[in-house]
Amino acid sequence: MDHSTHDHGGRPHGTATWGTAVKATLHCLTGCAIGEILGMVIGTALGWGNVPTMVLAIGLAFLFGYSFTLFAVLRAGLGLGAAIRVALAADTVSITVMELVDNAIIALTPGAMDAHLTDGLFWSALLGGFTVAFLITTPVNKWMIGRGKGHAVVHAHH
Repeated sequence: MDHSTHDHGGRPHGTATWGTAVKATLHCLTGCAIGEILGMVIGTALGWGNVPTMVLAIGLAFLFGYSFTLFAVLRAGLGLGAAIRVALAADTVSITVMELVDNAIIALTPGAMDAHLTDGLFWSALLGGFTVAFLITTPVNKWMIGRGKGHAVVHAHH
């Protein structure tokens, strides 16, 4: 099969729009942000150390990130096994890039890992990390969607 002419929402591979990439990245960012903020809040509130707090936050970011896609494709009529495969194919790279960038920003911001929930540094590092992660992940998603990968696999089920 010649994948260069395969149809993806009326566009052949390589012609993903920035708008599509932004929407896919915002979708990913929403799930990641909910999970990561929840994990950071729980870990910080419980007085956990940096490593267990980050592990919880990253785990919840993946859980919430995947769940948004999973529920959408389940509503579209896919069975659970197929929906899980679609969510994994659609979101793994996007969530991974987003989490690597966001957590690197937080870890490299002096004092951010030791800041408390009431500190502006905690929230500014977290939100700044999301902003930088969004800016880096959007072109990654555009590239993947243009090749029929990543979030493009979800569009066949909407």
